[in-house]
Amino acid sequence: QVQLVESGGGLVQPGGSLGLSCAAQGSIFSIDAMAWYRQAPGKQRELVAAITPAGMPSYADSVEGRFTISRDNSKNMVYLQMNSLKPEDTAVYYCNVRARRVATYGYLTNWGQGTQVTVSS
Repeated sequence: QVQLVESGGGLVQPGGSLGLSCAAQGSIFSIDAMAWYRQAPGKQRELVAAITPAGMPSYADSVEGRFTISRDNSKNMVYLQMNSLKPEDTAVYYCNVRARRVATYGYLTNWGQGTQVTVSS
């Protein structure tokens, strides 16, 4: 089983910065794509940013230029640095990792427990 442990998040004022971290733990053979999603109250979960195993990032239009996704393959970790935060960035942020477990075939999608990010003055 693969567990995703998220950290970071909290309350920040508009224009501020915040960083999220996610560690993939367990009997992991390899990791494919890693990503961050978010879900605001009353809205559907949406993709915020993703990163390939080679480190190629992609972003939602709403966060392009403000957020940066990165990963450390040696530690099975993915990060999200959020700058110039806006009230509309308020949401629960979820880590998403496609991983292959030891002694298994194929990749499965795993989700973190979610961490609250609130942008408010």
